[in-house]
Amino acid sequence: MFETGTSRIRVAPRGISIPAIELVVIDGPSRGARVRVEDGFARVGSASASDLSLADFTVSRVHCEIRVHPTAIAIKDCGSTNGTYVEGVNVREGEVRPGAAVRVGKSVFRIESVDGSSVVPISENDAFGELVGASLEMRQVYAILERIAPTNATLLVEGETGTGKDVAARSLHAGSQRAAGPFVPVDCGAIPENLIESELFGHVRGAFSGAVSDRRGVFEEAHGGTLFLDEIGEMPLSVQSKLLRALETRSIRRVGGNTERPVDVRIVAATNRPLAICANQGTFREDLYYRLAVVEVTLPPLRSRVEDIPRLAAHFFRRFSGSEASLPEAFVAMLVRRSWPGNVRELRNFIERSVSLGSIHADSARLRSPSEPPPSLPSTMESFVPLHLPLKDARQAWTESFESIYVRSMLKKTGGNLTRAAELAGVNRRFMQRLLARLGLRASDVALDSDDEK
Repeated sequence: MFETGTSRIRVAPRGISIPAIELVVIDGPSRGARVRVEDGFARVGSASASDLSLADFTVSRVHCEIRVHPTAIAIKDCGSTNGTYVEGVNVREGEVRPGAAVRVGKSVFRIESVDGSSVVPISENDAFGELVGASLEMRQVYAILERIAPTNATLLVEGETGTGKDVAARSLHAGSQRAAGPFVPVDCGAIPENLIESELFGHVRGAFSGAVSDRRGVFEEAHGGTLFLDEIGEMPLSVQSKLLRALETRSIRRVGGNTERPVDVRIVAATNRPLAICANQGTFREDLYYRLAVVEVTLPPLRSRVEDIPRLAAHFFRRFSGSEASLPEAFVAMLVRRSWPGNVRELRNFIERSVSLGSIHADSARLRSPSEPPPSLPSTMESFVPLHLPLKDARQAWTESFESIYVRSMLKKTGGNLTRAAELAGVNRRFMQRLLARLGLRASDVALDSDDEK
């Protein structure tokens, strides 16, 4: 069943120590109020569910967030109407020191150090279900998921596209008492607005044009299991109130129906949009946000956990190749040097393409021995086009292969002169540098490649 109430679940105090701080209101209608920052995180706003709730109409419902790290205190404005000012400076996101005064609306609170320390929970494991990574950021995520897996608490997963929000949802379901029940994923952003209510709650025959028979919605399909609402931030406002009612009453009514049907599901919601900001902008209901955010986790982008790339690459290589062999060191080094704007999903797709095209060892050999010429183009189009991949992935693989061939050829033509290569390519030098970094290449190495060709 659903958990009762909207209070947040606090994780058991086990992990790394962080400085203990309190937020003390020194000016404004709530002057004298104070709150200790627990678990290294606090939200400030006029909403009653905020950790520091301010009775100030000039303060946004979700105004700003405070996050405490072992060596720093970070503050982030949540798209507030009047801004967040630290010592008179308007701050979108940055670090503050203990003793700093923060103005939000007509209120001011001070960040004060207090005796003792708080604890950020850290898991001892280097994986949780399908989630892989031993970085500190991921072990913080595991600690929360391990704590709530046996419960029925609603979970909100935030993070950039490709960080693995769907993987976290599946892993939580697999580690819960509902593992034997269904796991039903729904992409809220992919369903037309006029159909999403029927998709969620089902409909009865004749409810609308085309409803030729009764149909169950995903709430009923997930009965006894987990319902994963992906991209919840895309859900239309008109449906959000009905979703909130279903969460509160633990029952649904099919479109066109007259009877309530009880449902027993656990909700995991995910979004790449910060729902706190959406709530301030009026595109997401604040009460629904707090109903979903009983427990929150934010999956870190791959750029903030570079040390996990070798482990992730090995994991995906074993999955797609079926081999227990180790990846070449030069290939792994190239992966670590690259930027991954698409995060783990981009890395996974890259490994899959490399395995499918058989380019891992060829790339590694070329990286170990720059004087060796690159492999020649395939003799047939069928061997060059990855027809085993879906169109979207095949297009991306083709584009990346073309970029690599083009850049190599241009640098050989200019003898490794990056500025001249950029001019001939019709791009600026900075763009060419970023492209080389993304492809894991160095101009000096590429320039040496084909002088050996005869």
